[in-house]
Amino acid sequence: MFETSREAPATVKVVTEAIKEYVDRLGPIWVEGEISELNERSGVMAFIRLRDPSADMSLSVMCHKSVIAAAAPLPANARVIMYAKPSWYTKNGSLTLSAREIQHVGVGELLARLEALKNRLALEGLFDSDRKVDLPLLPTKVGLICGRNTDAERDVVENAKRRWPSVVFEIREVSVQGAAAVTEVSQALRELEADSEVDVIIITRGGGSFEDLLPFSDEGLVRLAASCVTPIVSAIGHEKDSPLLDLVADFRASTPTDAAKHVVPDIVEEIEFLSGLRERSRRSVMRLIDLEMARISSFRDRPVMKNPHLLISSRAEIIMALRARAKRSFASRLTLAKEELVQVKARVRALSPQATLDRGYSVVQRTNGDIARDASQLKLGESLHLRLAKGETNATVTSNSQKE
Repeated sequence: MFETSREAPATVKVVTEAIKEYVDRLGPIWVEGEISELNERSGVMAFIRLRDPSADMSLSVMCHKSVIAAAAPLPANARVIMYAKPSWYTKNGSLTLSAREIQHVGVGELLARLEALKNRLALEGLFDSDRKVDLPLLPTKVGLICGRNTDAERDVVENAKRRWPSVVFEIREVSVQGAAAVTEVSQALRELEADSEVDVIIITRGGGSFEDLLPFSDEGLVRLAASCVTPIVSAIGHEKDSPLLDLVADFRASTPTDAAKHVVPDIVEEIEFLSGLRERSRRSVMRLIDLEMARISSFRDRPVMKNPHLLISSRAEIIMALRARAKRSFASRLTLAKEELVQVKARVRALSPQATLDRGYSVVQRTNGDIARDASQLKLGESLHLRLAKGETNATVTSNSQKE
């Protein structure tokens, strides 16, 4: 560790030697990557460019040719793990790995890693169906990520334009296999996601080997696709192929042609569908018109419509009949009441004191107003008041006798 300042800066030599000292302290390490370049020059040494497929980064590696021979055969863009010692070269200021052992990562190991990644992403919910969104019925612009001058691009564009001739594409031609595939596909996806006019994005490539399709199972690319708001259609390889991008995409198409069929509607089918809707609407409207015409005809055939006065005259007849009934009922009630009144009057008269007087009797009252009922109680010479059937008179007691 050394100290520097503006007044006492370190020289380049001191810095590079310090870096070398730090790197030398780091022992051999295991590192994984893809071989993007292999140069076996004359002599005993070979030079390798080891690249990270998920990032635009690489390291220089040198090793003895015997190390390469022990790991052979190494196909193009082979994924390897190597045991190497980092070294810092002070003259040119570069870091190089000195490989002591190289192992080609086989398909079985890749499948195991891929399955582990798939399970981890599934636990995080990246493949859940409730995260997926529906594709737009008719996108304004379709984003297309594909290889350069490939059959997959032509299949998507030609089939889409055949179905909907006015469809507009925003195409990004990128590497779809090899060391640069993940970086270029990710960059294209970011650009199309940022374009507000792009309503759906198709990521496609033709068939290939398991290793060829590995970039579309890269964790970084899968997470980027999961974070996109724009719906994504994955059309990678053939129907039997299933990279992880298929699981996170909003729709998985079996082929590029299938992707085109699901992204844009068929104009012929839509015209037929609209024609069918128009015919159904016309029949529905005609049925309503016929129904209303029938109702109008029914109204017109009613007697009241032929002779509007009939409604008034029929109601007048009803009212007159009700009026006559009311009169008869009222007259009958009056007659009964009169008869009842006569009977009551007769009974009242029969019970009246006047009726008794009319038969020749009279009412005798003393001067104090009491009724005289007993002759023995009357005094001689007492004045009495007599009420007769007709009129009143006075009398004087001249004699007093009482019958036993």
